[in-house]
Amino acid sequence: MFYMEHSNIPEHLQIGVLGEDIACAHLEEKGFVLVERNYRKKWGEIDLIMKNDSKLHFVEVKTVSHGTIMELRTAVARKTYRPEERVDGRKLKRLRRAIETWRLEKREGGDFQLDVVTVRVVPREKYAAVEVIEQVA
Repeated sequence: MFYMEHSNIPEHLQIGVLGEDIACAHLEEKGFVLVERNYRKKWGEIDLIMKNDSKLHFVEVKTVSHGTIMELRTAVARKTYRPEERVDGRKLKRLRRAIETWRLEKREGGDFQLDVVTVRVVPREKYAAVEVIEQVA
């Protein structure tokens, strides 16, 4: 997958924003509709809120960059660093609180799930690989 640069965003935040852009586009290609992006409260943030049929998907996006496509493939093959590992118990607790708050604010009582989307980008080669991990909690 290819992506565009975000030159108007500070460099230290660009990879994360790119990852969210790529994850959102990937899910939209699969038939999801974006409901909201970057819902923030002091106790947690939800990167993407997407809808597929009648189910809401609260999506945590984890992005990591690599120098080359070969480096990315090696990391995946060796399982040396997995971005989803950064979604630990503390992060899940914060996500659950943010989801509960969003649902109360929007009066949304329907079916939902929490997913993680990992995005591995190679900025120099404008390449990305995406993996969706459904129902993490």
